[in-house]
Amino acid sequence: MRVTTKGRYALRAITKLALEGGDKPLPIKKIAEDEDLSPEFLEQIFFRLKKAGTISSMRGPGGGFAMKQDPESITVKAIFDAVGEGLELTPCTSYQGDGAGECVRKDECLVHDMWEEVSEHIIQYFESLTLKNVMEKNSLQEYTGVVDGQQASV
Repeated sequence: MRVTTKGRYALRAITKLALEGGDKPLPIKKIAEDEDLSPEFLEQIFFRLKKAGTISSMRGPGGGFAMKQDPESITVKAIFDAVGEGLELTPCTSYQGDGAGECVRKDECLVHDMWEEVSEHIIQYFESLTLKNVMEKNSLQEYTGVVDGQQASV
C-alpha cells in the first residue's frame, strides 16, 4: 500500500485546518503556505472534502475553509475516502465487495487470505484513527520535544 500525494496532502491540510481554524474560516493560501503545498492542488482536495461534508467554505473577505464536522467524528479513512485515496495492498484485494474486479484466483491462491487479512487490518486501523487522534499525537510531539523516538533539542 502506498498513500499517494493526494491522500498525504489531504490529511496534512485538514489537520492544519482543524488545529488553527476550527469552525472559523482559514484561507487556503495560508494553509498552502504553511504546509508548503500547491494552492491549486489543495483547492481540488478541499472541493472533495467539502462535497463529503467534512469541511465548509465561505467566500469574500475573511473567508476560507472551516471544519464542518468535529475532528473526533472524522476518521482518517473517511478523509482518504473523500479524496479518492485507495488503501489496497494488492490488486487482488482492491475490489469493492460487489464482486466486480474480484480476484479470479482467490479460490486457488495460497496467499489470498493473508492479503485479505492484512488489508482488513489496515482499513480497521484507519477507521479507528480520528482526526482528533492525529491532532493529539502532533500536540504530544510538540509538547515533549520527541520526534521519531528521539529527543529533539527544544
